[in-house]
Amino acid sequence: MKDKINIFWFRRDLRLEDNVGLSKALAQDIPVVPIFLFDQEILSKLPNTKDIRVDYIHQALQSLQGKLEELGSSLHVYHGNVEEIFELLIQKFDVQAVFCNRDYEPLAIARDNRVQKWLAKEDVTFSAFKDQVIFEKGEILKNDGTPYTVYTPYAKKWRAALERKHYTAAPSTLDGYYQTKKKSIPSLKTLGFEKTVLNYETPSLTPGMIDDYDQHRDFPAEDRTTRLGVALRFGTISVRECVKTALKNNDTWLSELIWREFFMQILFHFPHVVDTSFKSSYDNIRWRNNEKEFEKWRKGETGYPIVDAGMRQLNETGFMHNRVRMVVASFLCKHLLIDWRWGEAYFAEKLLDYELSSNNGNWQWAAGCGCDAAPYFRIFNPDAQTKRFDKDLKYIKRWNPHYADRLETAIVDHKQARERALNTYKEALNDARS
Repeated sequence: MKDKINIFWFRRDLRLEDNVGLSKALAQDIPVVPIFLFDQEILSKLPNTKDIRVDYIHQALQSLQGKLEELGSSLHVYHGNVEEIFELLIQKFDVQAVFCNRDYEPLAIARDNRVQKWLAKEDVTFSAFKDQVIFEKGEILKNDGTPYTVYTPYAKKWRAALERKHYTAAPSTLDGYYQTKKKSIPSLKTLGFEKTVLNYETPSLTPGMIDDYDQHRDFPAEDRTTRLGVALRFGTISVRECVKTALKNNDTWLSELIWREFFMQILFHFPHVVDTSFKSSYDNIRWRNNEKEFEKWRKGETGYPIVDAGMRQLNETGFMHNRVRMVVASFLCKHLLIDWRWGEAYFAEKLLDYELSSNNGNWQWAAGCGCDAAPYFRIFNPDAQTKRFDKDLKYIKRWNPHYADRLETAIVDHKQARERALNTYKEALNDARS
């Protein structure tokens, strides 16, 4: 006789505490087998064997495994095709139901629809819950039932709708897990990857981390941001915990959490933004797409100190300060007239905290082609940004110590590049109107 079980499928929620889907699964009277699937299709598309995100997930799973072992259970980790793995699980166990938390990216939605239909043929129910956001899908809409495309009214309605129940932690329990010996987790080498410099630590959010966030967040040398983007991306921290802390300690940080959900609902309602402009008229822009200049931008060799510092920080650490992200993105799209999709793809490859909705939304914001984007004529002056946010050059000296040697080799003149960008954008928009 096969053991009767339910499955909880970890995805973007790598924690035992305050996990809605896991809580729902454990509330049943059937033992829960927790699983994680390394999707072969996703991993095969990652170009770098030292992908810091894969290492982050791998170490977070080891942390989860240690906690489950203390409870007499084990995480079951697999590598392969998702449907084939579920077929193996159904052969091994008498599976009654699969529980998970919802994902809102187009490919993830398509995957879950396939899995749900396949499980239904095996008489296994599939239940997904809201966990990684406070409000999802159509919960925050205009009065006419259409989605918001401008942040400010969306944020206003988001705040008005917020109640204590929305950020109350999901019940946690130590009971209900399937009792079994510890199972091994496939090594990074088995998965086709290598160890990186990352050392995982369970994320935490203390009030002091955000007390002065609004006063310091724009100054990259101070490093006073929370660095919790990756924790929210992979769910090693609960968004409800973050919102609860933000409500008490810093409204500006709460606004950033709302921006995250704004871009998520944009991606959900307008999935075409993955590879086309939100504003279709901007698809007429005649990008220069100079590959040599793109390579210099990637390597941090543009001759603009703050741009080069940002790219070098990204390449070395998998992180870049948010203020600098805006500067380097604007530089690529406006100064070099290189398609925002090139930059978005490079960030997707390098950023530890990469999240499709936010990365896409912010790149389209910088390029002027997104919803609620900066107007096309807003072109960051890297030198002015340096004077305002890194006047003592501490950030630049940290990540681009030989900046003075490169000033004479700037790949473009700011004034000339600005005029070129303005003319190119005007032509594209005029063509769209005609």
